[in-house]
Amino acid sequence: MNPLDHAPQAPATLPLPTADMDGDALFRLGLAYSAGLDGCPIDRVSAHMIFNLAALKGSEEAREYRRDLSREMEHDEIAEAQRAARRWIDAGSSSLAA
Repeated sequence: MNPLDHAPQAPATLPLPTADMDGDALFRLGLAYSAGLDGCPIDRVSAHMIFNLAALKGSEEAREYRRDLSREMEHDEIAEAQRAARRWIDAGSSSLAA
C-alpha cells in the first residue's frame, strides 16, 4: 500500500496555473508553492515558474519574490523553472500583457 494514498493533506489534484489567471492570482499560486500552502507541496522550481508567469502579467510582487527565491536556488533549478515557463507559454496557455 502506498503511504501517500492516506495522506490527510494530499489533494486530489494540485492547483495549476491557467490562462485566465491574472498576475495577482498567479502570484498567490506561486506563494502557495513556495510556502506549501493550499494543498501545494513546497516546490521552488514550480514557484519560480509561476512567479515568472505572474511577472509577465504585470505582478511587481512576483518579480520581487522570484528574485528572492532565486537566491535560494541552484542554477540548474532556475534554468528548469525558466524552461517550464517557456513551455507553458509556448503551449498557448497564456495571454501575456505586452
